[in-house]
Amino acid sequence: MTKTEAKAPKYLQKSTKRWWKSVISRWCLEDHHVRLLTLAAGAWDRAEQARELLAVHGLTYDDPKTGRPCSRPEIAVERDSRLAYARLVRELDLDLELPKEASKPPSLRSIRGGKK
Repeated sequence: MTKTEAKAPKYLQKSTKRWWKSVISRWCLEDHHVRLLTLAAGAWDRAEQARELLAVHGLTYDDPKTGRPCSRPEIAVERDSRLAYARLVRELDLDLELPKEASKPPSLRSIRGGKK
C-alpha cells in the first residue's frame, strides 16, 4: 500500500488519526502492518473511551441485588485495550528511533529478518 492510498479510518478520534497518519508517513508498512496499526489505533481509542467513562462514573457501582460494590466493566475494557495497543505497537516495532538522515522511511525489523 502506498502512502497516498492509505487513509485513516473515519471512526478514529482526530488525535488518533494524526498518530496513524504520522506512522504511515514515517515507516514503510506492508498491508498487514497497516491492519495491525489500525487495530492499535482502535485499541487506543477504546482505552481512552473507557478511561473517560470511568472518570465520570467512578471505578465501582453498587450491585442492585446485594448492595455490594462491584467493579465497573469499563475497567476491563480499558485494561484489555491498553494491553492490545502495547502488544500491537511492539509487534510493529514502532518503539524504534528513526535514523536522523533517512532518505526513505525505514523498514520494520520484522521485515529485515530479526530483532536486535
